[in-house]
Amino acid sequence: MSPEQGPRRSQVVLVEPALSQLAKLTAAETHRLDRAIVAISVNPGLGTPVPSTLLRDYVDDVDGVRVIYYVTALRQITIVAYVEA
Repeated sequence: MSPEQGPRRSQVVLVEPALSQLAKLTAAETHRLDRAIVAISVNPGLGTPVPSTLLRDYVDDVDGVRVIYYVTALRQITIVAYVEA
C-alpha cells in the first residue's frame, strides 16, 4: 500500500520585481513570506481576485504578508509578481 500523499502543489516562480523585493527582506520576513507562498502553492485560490485582471491578492494579517500573483491556466504554475512582508 502506498502512503497517502497531501495535495499537489503548484510550482511557484517569482518574477523580477518580486525577486528584487525579496532581496531586501530580513531573514524573519523571508520566513514569514515562505509560509505564505507554501500556502498559495497548495491552494492557489486562496487570494482574492483583483477586479478586471488575472491577478489574485493574498494577505495574511497574522504574519503581515502580502503576495500578488496569478495562476496559469492549468493551475500548475503560480507566478508571484509582488511580495510584501
